[in-house]
This record gives sequence, structure tokens and C-alpha cells, in this order.
Amino acid sequence: MGEKDFSDRALTLVGDDSLSFVARDVFRSVRDGVTDPIARAGLVADLCRINTLFMIMQAGSGHIGSSFSSTDIITWLWTEYLRDPNGETANADIYFSSKGHDAPALYSLLIAMEKLGFELLPKLRQLNGLPGHPDVSTPFIATNTGSLGMGISKAYGMARANRYTGRAGRIVVMTGDGELQEGQIWESLQPVANERLAEITVIVDHNKLQSDSAVAAVSDLGPIEDKFRAFGWEVRRGDGHDFALLRETLAHFDTVTDKPKVFIADTIKGKGVSFMEGLACGDQTYHFHAGAPSLKDYVAATREMIARVNERLAGLGRPEVALSTAPVPVRIAPKQPEKLVLAYGDELLALARTRPEIVVMDADLLSDCGIEAFKEELPERFIECGIAEMHMVSAAGGMALRGMLPVVHSFACFLSTRANEHIYNNATEKKKIIYTATLAGLVPGGPGHSHQSVRDISAIGAVPGLVAFEPCSEREARLAIRWAVEQNPDSTYLRFVNVPLDLPYTLPSDYALQVGRGAVLRSGSDVAIVGYGPVLLTNAWQAADELAKQGVSAAVIDLPWLNRIDDAWVKDTLGRFSKIVTLDNHYLEFGQGVMVAAALARTGVRAQVAPIGLTEVPACGTNAEVLAYHGLDGPSIARTILQASPPASAKATAGKQALKR
Repeated sequence: MGEKDFSDRALTLVGDDSLSFVARDVFRSVRDGVTDPIARAGLVADLCRINTLFMIMQAGSGHIGSSFSSTDIITWLWTEYLRDPNGETANADIYFSSKGHDAPALYSLLIAMEKLGFELLPKLRQLNGLPGHPDVSTPFIATNTGSLGMGISKAYGMARANRYTGRAGRIVVMTGDGELQEGQIWESLQPVANERLAEITVIVDHNKLQSDSAVAAVSDLGPIEDKFRAFGWEVRRGDGHDFALLRETLAHFDTVTDKPKVFIADTIKGKGVSFMEGLACGDQTYHFHAGAPSLKDYVAATREMIARVNERLAGLGRPEVALSTAPVPVRIAPKQPEKLVLAYGDELLALARTRPEIVVMDADLLSDCGIEAFKEELPERFIECGIAEMHMVSAAGGMALRGMLPVVHSFACFLSTRANEHIYNNATEKKKIIYTATLAGLVPGGPGHSHQSVRDISAIGAVPGLVAFEPCSEREARLAIRWAVEQNPDSTYLRFVNVPLDLPYTLPSDYALQVGRGAVLRSGSDVAIVGYGPVLLTNAWQAADELAKQGVSAAVIDLPWLNRIDDAWVKDTLGRFSKIVTLDNHYLEFGQGVMVAAALARTGVRAQVAPIGLTEVPACGTNAEVLAYHGLDGPSIARTILQASPPASAKATAGKQALKR
């Protein structure tokens, strides 16, 4: 879709029934017509904010606050400071964001500079569009980020490689301030200073907010200037929205040739929109960290920004900007979605009221883990660890050794892998800990592969004494945490999908958890589809509906145990099927399907087994796009089953057609 395809309309004020964006020609006019670099940068930055917000509204998700706080900095870097940024020449400078949340801001700027095609503007978080977090498949993106803490180490590696190959470019890395809670940041500072890698400059986007809370309230950074100096870095601090100060600071850094440099940029999260700036809502919670705003807030924000731009243009004797428009995307919300994480959190709180040994630990993901009510009611038994998963898990081990029952929370992609060694160490001490991993699996697909946890079953599956379980409904989520607390003598890994869905199935009325055993959600005679969790089982049900139209009777079976299986149940439940399909919201390698196949072999069940799951790095896009891309949506599952073994009616039809030929 080209620029002309967005809309033929243009307007100065923003309508309340459409989305607005800044056209390519507007950026050309500002770049060519405004000669003062500071005035030009300010205009480009605000115009880019308008397009960043447009992109996030189109996608339905993204990080507004972090993008807006860094926009002024990256605008100055890319338009006035960097030489051939991320280019191929020997003197090309390198820039990347370690925090990664601000990818929409960088995309918006790259589109404004015509380094990326304008047709990508409405394709944030779409398949074959712009990934939710930086990925090297996108031009001018230097490294993959989104998993926090890695950036300075990446810069160290780049600097060493440049010295080996004779390249002379500077390397500028953006980090978040909450990101400084990650231990790897502090591991990386000393070697960079020891080796006097003066070509490295780190800019800390110090907006003082992480997710929805203040950095100081989560895990205070203390005197960060002194800390960087103690490691041997050249340190400057100042207003990250002051272009004159940015120019002066970077010019000073270019004169420092014997040590790495860091600019602690005091910024404002949500900069550029009054009601998105900092804790403007007055309740000590930041409301614009992730996700798209309401249409009302979007319209108000865009009107505020374009009014400021046009006021500046008038002061420069330049004509006003007219925004172009595009329709508001249509999204169909679930009617009665099951919210497993909230049900889990409610049940955990109910258990904790009568069990004083339970303590909840969180890695700056309070609302995503369903534990806000727990913190509010039992604050003395809630520990906010910040963006420090390894610290949190080892601290949980220490608490368990002293008789507490820690329940640890983070996203599955970070908890299962970043802290994997620490989970294993805890397991060797044979004390009970519950690990709750949310945002598991392929969807939501918008954030991209850094946040799509599709290898955690294999990462934790072999940890001794650790039982992994993924519930498929609110009821099973409540049963799971009760089982983990009251019945399981060992540790538990609870894997949760965060996507709210309308579920087409219910668990049997007499269902109770039995280790390694599942439940038949839908009876069938021709093929058994085995899976876990709401995403797989909802799509399995849809596949069964499709197959029924073709005369194929498909059973849908919930097996929530990810690394435990009961051979007797396998033989009794699956042994009557000649065809079995296993679904994995995970890589096929060492997912649940491998366990099922092994159990079938052990028990002598002779069946045609077809595994469906991921075989490559997960795609970024809408949920529907990525499920279809990886063959895990209902139609794809049905098609795979039919192609592997078409029904007798289809074979007969094919035979008749062959005879006619």
C-alpha cells in the first residue's frame, strides 16, 4: 500500500472518526525549508510523534510512553550527529536501542528520513511489516533487542570487531532506566571501561518510569552518575529534550578518547502530549506504557501535537501542516472472554488469606500477572523485584530455604530462560517454589520473537522435581494454583496465555487434576487432537468443526501437563485412535508432542502421529496472522489433518475423478 492509498483527504484539525498521519511531503518540506537545526529537529520530532501514535493505533498495541520519551534524542542523533548511521562504510556509526520498546519511534523517524518505505507506516506489528521490537530483518536495524540488558554487551562486541577489521565508526546505544536493574548491564560496564572503548556512547533514557510504576518505587537506581563513574566511564547528565544540550554533550564526548561515555538523559515518559507525560493522571500509575490509547485520547493527543507544530511553523513564517487520514481499523473483541491470569490471581489471593507462608514476588509485571489485588490486600507479603529475574528467582530460593512458599512471577520468555540456572539451583535444594510464567506461547504475536515464549517447555521440562502445567480455562487455572499449593509436594511451573478468548469448550463437570492425565473436551472417532491451553484448544475445536464438514470425526483432548504423562491414561484414552495429532504452542523440538509420542511408543499404541508446532523463529504480526503462518489456526490444523489422511469420502471422489480422466 503506497502513500496515496491511505486517503485522499487532508485536514488541519483531527477528526474523531479517523486516524491521522503526516505525509512524506510534509517531512521533505520541513527538512528542506527549515535551516536552523534545533528548530528543524523539534519539528521533525513532533511530526514523528504523530506518526508513531498513528502506527500504534493501527497496530492496536505498542509502547507510547517509551517511544515519546526517546523521540527527541533519536531525532537529533539520526538527523544531526550520526555519520552514515548503520551503513556499510568504514566510518559508519552504529545506533541501536537496547530497551527496544521505542521501536515505533525509530521506525517513524526512518520513514520520515525515507530510509524505510512510506508504505510501512501502517504495518507496525503486521506479518511482513515492522516487528514490535527491533529485528535485523528490518533495514537500518543493527541488532535484535527486546530482551533487556543486552545492549552494552552487544556494543562491546561490535567495538572489538570494528577494531579487528579496521572500522572507525562510533557506537551509540540507548538504554532504559528500568533496564539498568538487569544484572548484565553492570557486568558489561567494567570490560568496556577496562579496554578503553571510547567509541561507545550509552544514552540512558531516564524517564523515571518503568511499565506503570516509578523506577524509584520498584527498585531505586540510587546515584547512577556516581556508579557509572566508579566503573570508569565519562558521565554527563541533563535534559534529554534540550537539543542544544544534546549537541553540546555529544560534541564533548567526541573529545574524550580514553574511556566510554554515558549521557543520563532526564526525559519525560510520554513527552509531547500533556496527559501522557509522567504521572499526569495523578494516581501514581502510568497509563500509556503499552497498548493503544482510546480513540478519544488518540484524537486529543494528535490535536495537541499538530497544534504545537503549526504554532512553531507560524513563528518561522512557514505554512501550516495538513494531516492526511486513514480509517480506524475494525477489531472484533471477544464477547465473553475467559481471563485465566485474573482467575489465577484471585485464587492465589484466596489461598494466601489462610496460608501465611505464601509470599508473592514480581519482576515489574504486576498487571500482566494478575497479582494487583494481592499487592493491595497483602502488601507485607508482596515483593517487587524490578527487572531483575535472576535476583528474584535466587531470592525465592533463599525464602524457600527459610520455610516460606514463594510464588514467582514474570513473562515466560524471561522467567524460564534468563533465570534458568537459578531455577535449577533452587531445584537441587529440594524446596518448594511456584513459578508463574505469563504471556506464554506464540500469541500475542505483535511484540515479536523476544517476547514470544516458544521454548520454555524444553527449557524447564527437565528440571528435577519441577512439574509444568498450562491451564485451558479459568476453572483449570484455579484448580492449577490450588493443586500447586495444596497437593504438589514439589515445585510447579504454571504457564499462562494472556490473550482473552471466547472458549467453545468446557471441562467435564467432574473434572479433577490427576498428574499426567487429561480430559476429553469433545468426543470423536476418527482422529484425536491433543493440546493444552486456550489458544491451542480453541483452534483445535475450530479444526474439528471444519473436519466435521468433511465427514471426519475429531476428538479434542486437553492435556495440561507439559512434562508429565500417565502411560495408562495414554493407552486407555488415545489407544483407540488410529490417527493422533499433537499441537504445540512451542517449538516441536522437546515440546509436549514429543512426550506424547514417546508415551504412545512405550505403551504399544500403533497410531499415525502428526505433530503440529513451530519449526522456525516465530513470526511477528497479528494473532491471526502468526497462528496461520505457523499452521496453528483452526483451518490450518484441519487442512494438515486432511492432507495427511483424507476421509474415505474424499478418496472415493478422487478415485471417480481419476476414472473419468
